[in-house]
Amino acid sequence: MTDKGFLRGRLLLVAFEGWNDAGEAATGALRVLKDQLDLVEIADVDTEEYFDFQFNRPTVTVDEEGRRVLVWPGATVFGPNDDGSHVYLAIGSEPSRNWQRFTAEIMATALAEDIAGIVLLGAMLADVPHTRPISVFATSENPLVRTELDIERSSYEGPVGILSVIADAAEGMGIPTISIWASVPHYVHNAPSPKATLALIDKVEELIDITIDRGELVDESAAWETGIDALAGDDEDMAAYIQQLEQARDTVDSPEASGEAIAQEFERYLRRRGDGRAGDEPWRRE
Repeated sequence: MTDKGFLRGRLLLVAFEGWNDAGEAATGALRVLKDQLDLVEIADVDTEEYFDFQFNRPTVTVDEEGRRVLVWPGATVFGPNDDGSHVYLAIGSEPSRNWQRFTAEIMATALAEDIAGIVLLGAMLADVPHTRPISVFATSENPLVRTELDIERSSYEGPVGILSVIADAAEGMGIPTISIWASVPHYVHNAPSPKATLALIDKVEELIDITIDRGELVDESAAWETGIDALAGDDEDMAAYIQQLEQARDTVDSPEASGEAIAQEFERYLRRRGDGRAGDEPWRRE
């Protein structure tokens, strides 16, 4: 176990589907981790109170016995089934309403479980090429955490998702937080991004000193990139746009280490969301 203060106690890792989860990268990373840890459900929020089912619709699936079952949107906190792990997970869909009450429920569980730190995972659509390493940045509002882990404080101002609300509440209660975000190419916004999931896992493993089996993610990431290459090969405009992104990326000596540059990408993404243009095909713009 590391001797860094933030990592000495129990950690809650958080990710939500929706606005905070481009390419399903953040929730994908936690599901990979959940499959590898011996965890049990310790808390579940009331779906009727926090979700608009016309926005977050339930889905139907088939269980192991061949029966069709409904799966409702919600959020669940998982904890270790034994005393050997210090990692807790909170996974679910971003709520549609009553965010402050929702956050209070999550924080009540964190306090009851004696959580010492919270790691929030997100993914954003950004003007980045799929052919280059996925940019991942980590920030914290806690000065001690920033010093211990050598990370920066976010300078972003603008609209936020539920992750920022939870982070604000946690810091107000004396629980330090880290936010980790991956940049996902916005011209493939409809597809899951295993490459971004893999990048988030790499960053989590680096920061919180935990070993995570990558499983088939490496092969899936390569297949994802190859598939987009094939699409671009059939679309000259898309290929030209990707080439522009590659050139812009390559002009920066070390883009992964440039927190300011990545923060600017984040701001552009949020403004695009605010304008309703997150789903645009950027290579077709005037």
